[in-house]
Amino acid sequence: MTPDAGRPPAAREITDPVDIALPNGRLNPRAVGWSRTPLHTDSLRGWGRTKRWEYWGVVTPTHIIGVVVSSLDYAGVHSLYVLDRATGREWTPEAVVPLARGTVLPRRSGGGPVRARGKDLSVTIDGSYDVHVTASAGPVEVRLAIGHHGHEALGVLVPWSGTRFQYTLKDLGRPVDGVLVVDGVEHPISSAESFAVLDHGRGRWPYSMAWNWAAGSRPGGDLAIQLGGRWTAGTGQTENGLFVDGRLHKIHEEVAWHYDPSDWLAPWRIQGARVDVVFTPFHERVAVTDLLVIAGETHQCFGRFSGWALTDDGTRVALDGLEGWAEEARNRW
Repeated sequence: MTPDAGRPPAAREITDPVDIALPNGRLNPRAVGWSRTPLHTDSLRGWGRTKRWEYWGVVTPTHIIGVVVSSLDYAGVHSLYVLDRATGREWTPEAVVPLARGTVLPRRSGGGPVRARGKDLSVTIDGSYDVHVTASAGPVEVRLAIGHHGHEALGVLVPWSGTRFQYTLKDLGRPVDGVLVVDGVEHPISSAESFAVLDHGRGRWPYSMAWNWAAGSRPGGDLAIQLGGRWTAGTGQTENGLFVDGRLHKIHEEVAWHYDPSDWLAPWRIQGARVDVVFTPFHERVAVTDLLVIAGETHQCFGRFSGWALTDDGTRVALDGLEGWAEEARNRW
């Protein structure tokens, strides 16, 4: 069987800059598709179920770090997460800012500064090609220099309707150096053994939505896997892709997720025509938000990947040893 046999028609690849919305606020049909670089511009105005966020996840041999800046119409929800991999101890400072006051997010990924402040939490992100992230809250501070490896990313505009749509950009395996400070103790971060992942999101969402996301890489970013599920079903788009030596091999098929919600640390399996992955967690992070209008629950498991995926020409690539996360999120927002 040839590599293309049984595949759905490929979604359109976008190669030129495009606005995600028309001047009247509806979906721009030209924006629907996927890209290898950040080409979509957030042209949304005002309220109307508008959600914007920047998430940087960092994996080191000793710690896992998550930095979130988000504007969810009613509120800005910002956080700094740190996991000590040896002890399992977590630090989870979060700030909720009414109406997202003071939150700054660029219209295009890498197109300007990111700013957030609330309670004692402060986040500053600067740079486009090379990115500098500074975040602090109480006893925790991170200072990161995230380089640009020159590799391709995966951008996708997912349409639910003319008024509900989401643009996401996933950039995996980026080199990161810096320092994490916890309770006055410095933990150096080196790109020789660490990596960073970007999740950039802009769009207008239905009130209730659930999704799955898995991202695995290794230092150097020469091999990475990006998989999503549920939220893209029926739209003709997916956020699935394999990255080999900096090149994106877009996986257009939906994938099936198998895991046990009564035992999040049991192995997960993610399967499709071009991918068969087992994800083995070593830690579960539970994040719950309940602000009446905005509510959500996320189970994000950190662990290791094994299995395989196929490149565009049908070459089978082993994914054994990649590290990262797999999650289920449910939101009312």
